Amino acid sequence: MNHVTDVFQPLQAADPPVVGGYRLAARLGAGGMGRVYLSHTPGGRPVAIKVVRPELADDPDFRRRFGREISAAQRVRGAYTAELIEADADGAPPWLATLYVPGPSLAEAVARRGPLAVPALLWLMAGMAEALQAIHAEGIVHRDLKPSNVLLAADGPRVIDFGIAVAADATSYTATGHTLGTPAYMAPEQASGGEVTAATDVFALAQTAAFAALGRPLYGDGQGVYVLYRIVHSEPDLSLLPEPLRPLFARCLAADPAERATAAEVLEWCRQRLGADADGGGAPAVWREISGPEVVVPAPVPEPTPVQPQPLIGYRRPPAGEVQRTPAERKVRRRRTLLTTAVGVAGGALLVSALAWVVMDVKGRVEHRNTAGSSASATGPAAPSPASTRGSSSDPSAPSNSADSAASGAGAGRAGASSSSSASPRNPRPEPYPLVMLQTKNSVNLKNPDAKVKGRTGDIRFGCRSAGCELESDTSVFVQLYGKPGGTLDECRTLLRHGKSHRLPLAGAANGSEICIKDASGDIALFVIATKSTAMPDIGFLLGDLTIWRGAA
Repeated sequence: MNHVTDVFQPLQAADPPVVGGYRLAARLGAGGMGRVYLSHTPGGRPVAIKVVRPELADDPDFRRRFGREISAAQRVRGAYTAELIEADADGAPPWLATLYVPGPSLAEAVARRGPLAVPALLWLMAGMAEALQAIHAEGIVHRDLKPSNVLLAADGPRVIDFGIAVAADATSYTATGHTLGTPAYMAPEQASGGEVTAATDVFALAQTAAFAALGRPLYGDGQGVYVLYRIVHSEPDLSLLPEPLRPLFARCLAADPAERATAAEVLEWCRQRLGADADGGGAPAVWREISGPEVVVPAPVPEPTPVQPQPLIGYRRPPAGEVQRTPAERKVRRRRTLLTTAVGVAGGALLVSALAWVVMDVKGRVEHRNTAGSSASATGPAAPSPASTRGSSSDPSAPSNSADSAASGAGAGRAGASSSSSASPRNPRPEPYPLVMLQTKNSVNLKNPDAKVKGRTGDIRFGCRSAGCELESDTSVFVQLYGKPGGTLDECRTLLRHGKSHRLPLAGAANGSEICIKDASGDIALFVIATKSTAMPDIGFLLGDLTIWRGAA
């Protein structure tokens, strides 16, 4: 088994080459907040770059929280934590860089080598306790201590990932009934939405150590809601744990936070049991056995070679060793150059002629429209031609598509014939509906989007399941547009002609994404997402601009 291949995965086509000035060298993994990459500082020191996933980056509330969390994490310094070097909460996307720890996570080590022996467990708990001391000393609660957030370096564990840690004195920003963290490693007060304190992290420390001792979570596996119920309403079975460590686990897993041991007490308890090894350097041998062979970190990615500027016309310095051409060969090259120049001149002349014809044609159309306008003003006011807007009806400068312009032009040409004119079925006039909101508690019908439909009785609905958020309908069809923004009726009509899906997952959609919709009556709509908020499904929503063409199918 190639351990380097297991740790470092090659970059994919969708991965950015550079984030915040850091050139990415490999993939390290992914978590709930985003993907993690390997990079290097200018001096060559390896760092881990965590890039926030788009669904969270699109949430303004998350960006504000992320900014606060960065400020908190930058204050933490400790021998058993991974230092935060740099971050940008306002980046596109947001990211942070921490020192890279060359070693597997506790979860990976246990999966590969099985449960840890008692001496290793003592070193593990002592290292985690010292890391929590450094974190808590800055008034911070980690909130998500678990096996995947503990890395096993050659000289001891490192507690990482302050992605959802918040300052201990900050007000809670979670939605009602929504908790942050991983269910199998939560404390009872965190699982029930109570106050989260440093004691909450001590409970998670004990659960993480229990996983290392058993090879599985102490409160069992299964759906998160059932695990949380067991944590809140049942006592842990300490008989499964190594007998010498049961007194410490009993204190750390007390249901009442006030009765739990502190991080300092955990550290002191472990040091007493380790005895002379605690000061004699016994840990490295333990960690070498657990973490496996040393990880060889890939070299930094070199800067791309800059493109050399071309020499000035008329000046050429032949490279050394160049084969000199004969006079006959030079004559042939001159003929080719002359022929190329002649073709370019002829093409330029044709382009100028074409532009002249376009200018004359536009001038003629303007004169014709002015003449038509004068005739219309003599007989009565002309009916205004509605402009098609892309995104918002309040933006008079927004461009309309060609079909809409043709419909408007036809209406203006008939000024005086009637007070209003109807667009052709092929080119119906657009109906703009700006700032349409879809939530889990409402729905929309294309027939009348202004009529707010409470509940999920409308045709177009927004919802979030365990697999993610999506648009759904009983009769309407959805197709997402990709490529450059500015979708048109003709594009939607073409894509919807073969569309059959009544569900559209929103994992790949972001602010600015465009979605074509066709209902059972043949109306076609284009929905442009202005704000997508799905990080907290219970209060998630879509806000966007809707344009409808009646009977356009």
